[in-house]
Amino acid sequence: MTELSKSGAAVGEPTSSSPAPTSFLEVRDLKVHFPTDDGLVKSVDGLSFKLEKGKTLGIVGESGSGKSVTSLGIMGLHTAGQYGKRKAQISGEIWLDGTELLSSPPDEVRKLRGRQMSMIFQDPLSALHPYYTIGQQIVEAYRIHHDVDKKTARRRAVEMLDRVGIPQPDKRVDNYPHEFSGGMRQRAMIAMSLVNNPELLIADEPTTALDVTVQAQILDLIRDLQKEFGSAVIVITHDLGVVAELADDILVMYGGRCVERGPAEKVFYEPRHPYTWGLLGSMPRLDREQQERLIPVKGSPPSLINIPSGCAFNPRCPYADVPKDNVTRTVRPELTEVGSRHWAACHMTQEQRERIWTEEIAPKL
Repeated sequence: MTELSKSGAAVGEPTSSSPAPTSFLEVRDLKVHFPTDDGLVKSVDGLSFKLEKGKTLGIVGESGSGKSVTSLGIMGLHTAGQYGKRKAQISGEIWLDGTELLSSPPDEVRKLRGRQMSMIFQDPLSALHPYYTIGQQIVEAYRIHHDVDKKTARRRAVEMLDRVGIPQPDKRVDNYPHEFSGGMRQRAMIAMSLVNNPELLIADEPTTALDVTVQAQILDLIRDLQKEFGSAVIVITHDLGVVAELADDILVMYGGRCVERGPAEKVFYEPRHPYTWGLLGSMPRLDREQQERLIPVKGSPPSLINIPSGCAFNPRCPYADVPKDNVTRTVRPELTEVGSRHWAACHMTQEQRERIWTEEIAPKL
């Protein structure tokens, strides 16, 4: 039986009142829930954002905030086989260049995946098949979407390996993943992701477990290739330093929801949510002398099965008692506009947040 939303439409099916999208990628009220023996895991619980071609969106947050689940939802990779007999419960709308993905047949989404949208996975060693050479895997990704012979596809694979900076690409194309270093495997993964010139590229923790020199090279590579292909890019990371290098806009996730989003310079220099303050306080700075030790965000991320009532951040928030009437523990805050293209979900007033940021937080960063 088809699962229905409150509006009576099938889950994932756009309602008749849905206006046409105006952006290349538009996510509307995305929810991804997983039934388990312990309860319903609300990994993503009402996420909305837009992204234009040629722009980069950075999605940041701690592990377990729902970042990677969001990316897999966009790619259409939440299959029943992943979770045994219990299928992920997905609702909302994901519009990609005028096509609504959640209501599209799986075969149609599969045709888009790899060609119009592509993903750099978090761990290239596990994402790449150990039994096939790097070249074979790039050739397969290319031939699925292009009617060419193996020789032509191999030339394309060598060209892409050369473009991402792998030395002697005509020889390294026949190497296996374990014969590459971590940085070279990440470059090979980027080559495979870009071999079909996708219009949307999702990079999930693209610099995890790489040394700082290689991290910088990978970030420069993504930036250069974006300029060349004009792709829309989503960078998913827990490292604010990464999005500072790449992102035009930043979306901060906590407990499966967006707590702040806006232009990168606004989120970095005029943040309006206590969780964003905590992330900035725990980030090392090289552009100024560090006067005090880094300030960690106290406590642990919430269980996505038992998310705290009210504001999900209230058990860890040093300012939970600033709003009156215990509202932070009883009412969930909604995103409200705090500036031009800048939104935050917090019960404190604009004046209270500006004062705390100016007098207490900013001087310590």
